[in-house]
Amino acid sequence: MYGLWRPRVLGAWRVPATGPVILAVNHSHNIDGPMLMGTAPRPVHFLIKKEAFIGPLDPFLLSIGQLKVDRETTDRAAVIDALGVLQGGGVLGIFPEGSRGEGDFASLRSGLAYFAVRTGAPIVPVAVLGSTDRRGRLISALPPLRSRVDIVFGDAFDAQEEEVRSSPKGGGGRRAGGGGRRTRRAMDDATLRIQKRLTAHLDNARRLTGRRAGLE
Repeated sequence: MYGLWRPRVLGAWRVPATGPVILAVNHSHNIDGPMLMGTAPRPVHFLIKKEAFIGPLDPFLLSIGQLKVDRETTDRAAVIDALGVLQGGGVLGIFPEGSRGEGDFASLRSGLAYFAVRTGAPIVPVAVLGSTDRRGRLISALPPLRSRVDIVFGDAFDAQEEEVRSSPKGGGGRRAGGGGRRTRRAMDDATLRIQKRLTAHLDNARRLTGRRAGLE
């Protein structure tokens, strides 16, 4: 990543140095995942669609700890693998929007909330900005070589503590070591709370880097 482009990494110190953590990343370009893998302060295990595991990429992605997931169904094997990463004190990378789009966290799937509530792992929001600014001359599907891409890490937060704070009585929503309530209502509520935090981080990242929405 550093050889092809000019990544500017801001706030990497906000990623906890040890223990399980979830990096929640916006997704507007195919290089967003590799860019984070190449610049994050700790090794990242991403949930990646199974369609990407083709040819020589299959053994390569598996060898660097990436996780294959079938997005068309409830992939229990992928869920178990992802939980194993967090239970082993590793870093799990998730595109909470589910697929590549505007990269604005406008629509989140429930997977992020599930992993955060199930394991108690803190969430670190990450904004990747600049990957969709311009098309490259040599390969139009990629950003221009040596162009600037910003990777901005936000403050870690606990989805279950967010639940406790939003409770009318200020308690009862969290259990030690994860294992919070995982009803459909609880997951939907947690997803909405997480979305607010991710959107706020994206807005702050744009102000910090001088980038405007739609012009990353």
